Amino acid sequence: MRKFLGYILSPFALFAFFLVLVIFQPLQWISYKFFGYSAHKKVVDVLNLCLLRTFYILGNRVIFVNDQNLPVGRPIIFIANHQSLCDIPPLIYYLRKYHAKFISKIELTKGIPSISFNLKYGGGANIDRNDARQSITEIVKLANRMKENKWSAVIFPEGTRSKNGKVKPFQAAGVATILKKCPEALLVPIAIDNSWRMIKYGYFPMMTFLRMTWDVLEPIEPNSRPAEELVKEAEERIKQKLGQV
Repeated sequence: MRKFLGYILSPFALFAFFLVLVIFQPLQWISYKFFGYSAHKKVVDVLNLCLLRTFYILGNRVIFVNDQNLPVGRPIIFIANHQSLCDIPPLIYYLRKYHAKFISKIELTKGIPSISFNLKYGGGANIDRNDARQSITEIVKLANRMKENKWSAVIFPEGTRSKNGKVKPFQAAGVATILKKCPEALLVPIAIDNSWRMIKYGYFPMMTFLRMTWDVLEPIEPNSRPAEELVKEAEERIKQKLGQV
């Protein structure tokens, strides 16, 4: 039944999603060019609120749980499992006060209304996976911005999305690079559950009436521990939350 309803509701959700992207493209340009970073960020926050609301057209629910008393004004590395592109709008919106930036493929900086503009000018790192030197340089620049501005970063250490919700092994390279330049950063795991089901069959039909959750877990103080050990601990906490241990 959920798949059947997806055939009916998916065109409306896709249209709304694309319409939001088109509407916010000029709004981003104006806010960034004339009013600077703060105005642009506010527009991006509203953009992502609107994008996640389009999930509701499918009857899906976004449940973001953050019971942690996280510091504002201290860099944070949010470490999350990655299930789908649907993971990102809730992360941007609900982590907005932490100025969370993403590490993204450089290919995404072209051709996508709103999304490409934000990736170019929003302060994240856009990496070329075929160029290790460029990737490291971009992540170092992000780490420096985190240190200077007290921003945060969201990292998906699996590298690629999990198509069945099962957490893949985490890689520590990105976190290690950031911690070298920004050792005061706090590590915070986030367990994402069920978003993969929304695009289980691709973008048509999308699945309907799902309960998708984003759970912010207990922070991890680095305390000069090796990045590999820290990332492994984050991976284990996320697996435990998702019942995959």
